[in-house]
Amino acid sequence: MELIQQLVNGISLGSIYALIALGYTMVYGIVRLINFAHGDVFMVGAFVGFYAVTSLDLGFFPALLLAMIACALLGVFIERIAYKPLRNATRIAALITAIGVSLLIEYGTIYVRGAQPEAYPSTLLPAKSIEIFGVTISSQALLILCTSIVLMILLQLIVHKTKIGKAMRAVSYDAEAARLMGINVDNTISATFAIGSALAGAAGVIFGVYYIKIEPLMGIIPGLKAFIAAVLGGIGIIPGAMVGGLVLGVIESLVSGLGYSLWRDGVAFIVLILILIFRPSGLFGKNVKEKV
Repeated sequence: MELIQQLVNGISLGSIYALIALGYTMVYGIVRLINFAHGDVFMVGAFVGFYAVTSLDLGFFPALLLAMIACALLGVFIERIAYKPLRNATRIAALITAIGVSLLIEYGTIYVRGAQPEAYPSTLLPAKSIEIFGVTISSQALLILCTSIVLMILLQLIVHKTKIGKAMRAVSYDAEAARLMGINVDNTISATFAIGSALAGAAGVIFGVYYIKIEPLMGIIPGLKAFIAAVLGGIGIIPGAMVGGLVLGVIESLVSGLGYSLWRDGVAFIVLILILIFRPSGLFGKNVKEKV
């Protein structure tokens, strides 16, 4: 029963990683950029949700929606100001810029509001527990998991059933050919940043409700772990990011359940090293040969 309990906890945690990892993988799939500022967009989402709940007196779902809208706008702003001018620059220039944007968001937040942590109200969601076959599942964890799954399904529908989703897939496959076919590549890239950032904002609110405490540097470790989840699933592949996040969450919870909670963060980086050694393309990726 303890094993099943840890699996349930791991899936709840993994769904948060998956939502953040989706932003990494979508951006990489289209512009081949590792957006290391993505974890800080997650942090901004957590604070927007917190102030929506405490200052505007909104409920969970309105706060979630507001955080997603705010983070979508932030994602587009970051892309237009920081990344668009570097579209044809070297990979290392874009990577250094991403790290710079990450630090700017972190310490800009500290400058504006201070470094003190905040706590989400524990009464935001009903704190009831459901017992199924001896496993206790909190209604909060269940609602958070359902919200994450709905958002992931919604993303799949957007990517596969809408005009902007088809444009995103076309730009991902061949940006120049997509431009020749009349697709506005710049707007498509901005839409990708907006969708990915909105999901990170939702993850921030969900994280705040689940773990209560939030602070300006909270995006660093979850951001890195979400990046590992994206690599684990196969970076650039949307279903891979979902599965990678869930697998990483389950692994962490099992390690904690076995009494090695000090290794909880370290095990994610062990997974990254192993996946890069034995399957660099990830679980869902394919090895592609490039002609030199």
